[in-house]
Amino acid sequence: MWKEFREFAVRGNVIDLAVGIIIGVAFTTVVNSLVNDIIMPPIGFIMNGIDFSNFFIVLKGDDYPSLQAAKDAGAVTINYGVFLNAIINFVIVAFAVFILVKQVNRLRKQQAAAPAAPPAPTTSEKLLTEIRDLLKAGR
Repeated sequence: MWKEFREFAVRGNVIDLAVGIIIGVAFTTVVNSLVNDIIMPPIGFIMNGIDFSNFFIVLKGDDYPSLQAAKDAGAVTINYGVFLNAIINFVIVAFAVFILVKQVNRLRKQQAAAPAAPPAPTTSEKLLTEIRDLLKAGR
């Protein structure tokens, strides 16, 4: 069983998957920062300083000035502003993955379209060519 597990764990696909997950986690951190620190502040500024992360509906409890205040008070809330941020994150990640896949496909097409060098003659072909040339020269 240990041998089978070791063979499974060191197969190329599993290692590629692990690398992909690690890069994905790092990429998610970058996208979250992009959305929360770069994209959402100007949108909030255009909308008169509204912070999307503070868009919420209180289902049970009093009115609260911010989502954090509602959470601290233990209020039951629907956090649609946080959900809106998650949707924006998803769209950005999906677009980045689309661009990446598009470029990889373009590179693959270029490699497939590139003319391949003719294969080198085999040893048998070389010998037959030499025999042919000797026979021609002997006539």
